[in-house]
Amino acid sequence: MPKMKTKRGAAKRLKRTASGKLRRAGGWKQHKLEKKNPKRRRHLRANKLIDITDERRLRPLVPYL
Repeated sequence: MPKMKTKRGAAKRLKRTASGKLRRAGGWKQHKLEKKNPKRRRHLRANKLIDITDERRLRPLVPYL
C-alpha cells in the first residue's frame, strides 16, 4: 500500500507535543501591535493546543508528525 501524503500547509502550521497532541500558533500578532499592551503581546506568543474535536479532523492531514 502506498504511503499517505502529508498536507504541506497543515504540516507548516502544526507541531506535535510530547504527549501526542497537536499544537498551533495563535493569531492577532501580525499587525496593529502598538495599541496592544506588552502583557497581551507576551501572552499572544504562546502556542495553543488544538481542540480535541478539531484534532480528529486534522490528524489525517499530518499522519507522520
